Amino acid sequence: MKAVAYYRVSTAAQGRSGLGLEAQRAAVAELCASRGLEIIAEFTEVESGRKADRPELSEALRRAKLTGATLVVAKLDRLSRSVAFLSTLQDSGAKFIAADMPEANELTVHILAAVAQAERKAISTRTREALRAAKARGVRLGNPNGAAPLRRAGKGNAAALKARKAVIDSRARELAGEVAELRAAGASSLREIAAGLNERRIEAPRGGEWHPSGVRRLLNRLEVLA
Repeated sequence: MKAVAYYRVSTAAQGRSGLGLEAQRAAVAELCASRGLEIIAEFTEVESGRKADRPELSEALRRAKLTGATLVVAKLDRLSRSVAFLSTLQDSGAKFIAADMPEANELTVHILAAVAQAERKAISTRTREALRAAKARGVRLGNPNGAAPLRRAGKGNAAALKARKAVIDSRARELAGEVAELRAAGASSLREIAAGLNERRIEAPRGGEWHPSGVRRLLNRLEVLA
C-alpha cells in the first residue's frame, strides 16, 4: 500500500511561494490516510498542464512502476487538462488516483481496456479475412500433425523465453538509473546497493526485498546490455 505523490503548479511564482502546493499536499495526504497508503516519494513540477513533456511526471510514473506504488494527485488536472497523459500513463504501467475524483482511476482503466478490446477485435477481423483469402487461393490451413511437432522442436518455449528475456532486460534498464544514483551517493558494495534499493521501496524482480545476489545478477545483466 504505497503511494507516489505528484504536485504541479503552472507558474514559477506559484512554485516559489508554495501557492497551491500546500492545498495539493493536504488533499493527497488526506486521501492516502483514508486509504492506508504510505507516501514513499514526492515530485513537484512547475509546468503548464497543456505540455506533454514533463520530466517530474515521467519520473513519478517511473518510480511508481518500479515500486508498485499508486501515483496520487490532488486534482485530475494536475496530470493534464487533455487526454495526452493517457499514453504516458499507459506506457508507465503505473496505477493512479486523484483525490478530487477517485473514480477517475477506474475510468481510465475502462478507457484503456476499451481501446485494447477494439484493437483485439480489429486484429481478429484482419486475421479472419487473411485466412479466408488464403483458403480461397487454395492454401491448406492448419497443421495436420497438430502442435506436437512444434513442442518437440521447442519453438513455443523459445518464443516464451525470448519474451521473458525482453521483460527482464527492460526492467534492468529501468533500474540502471537507480543504481547509478546510489553509486554516486557512495554505495559501492552489493549489500549497500541492495540496501539503497530497499530504502527506496523498489521491489526485487520476484517481489520482496533486494539481496546482494540479486544486485549481482542485475549488474551482470546491465554489463551485457551496455
